Amino acid sequence: MQKWEYSTVPLLVHATKQILDNWGEDGWELVSVVPGPNPDQLVAYLKRPKA
Repeated sequence: MQKWEYSTVPLLVHATKQILDNWGEDGWELVSVVPGPNPDQLVAYLKRPKA
């Protein structure tokens, strides 16, 4: 059975693509994005297979 590890990452609206591309290079897959604590911030939930 596949096991996963998860991470939550703050996203700045003006740099969302760059931040997600960096995490994607490390093997993380975006699961969801939800509003953050202020209007200029989002929170990304990511997962990747556990080594």
